This record gives sequence, structure tokens and C-alpha cells, in this order.
Amino acid sequence: MISYDPFWETLKRNGITQYQLINKYHISAGQLSRMRSNSYISTHTVDILCQILDCPVEDIMKYKKNSDG
Repeated sequence: MISYDPFWETLKRNGITQYQLINKYHISAGQLSRMRSNSYISTHTVDILCQILDCPVEDIMKYKKNSDG
């Protein structure tokens, strides 16, 4: 499972708000909503977020092994 937990920490560390992402950088609220629920987002969106936050992919998302079996 992909988790976007690192993204929220990176956002906080860089002092950028969700409001700024939506209004200044034109990231859709739907994308942020999907990230909050650890749902799929495109690699294009990950690339844009890395550019905005000047960070590696690891600061946006991480892989968590499912405990289903």
C-alpha cells in the first residue's frame, strides 16, 4: 500500500498550506483528498509536488506492506 504520510510532514516542514497548493500552485482539492485517504494519484502529480516542495519522491510517499496475509 502506498502511504502519503511523508507528504503531510514535508508540507508542514516547508510551511506550505493546502490552501496555497490549491490556489497558488493549482493542485486540485480532489488530488489532496485522494492523498488523505491514501488513494491513487498519478506520477505526474507526484512529479509536480516534488517540484513545488523541492524534495525527492520519498518525501511525498512511501510503501507500506499490507498485513493481510
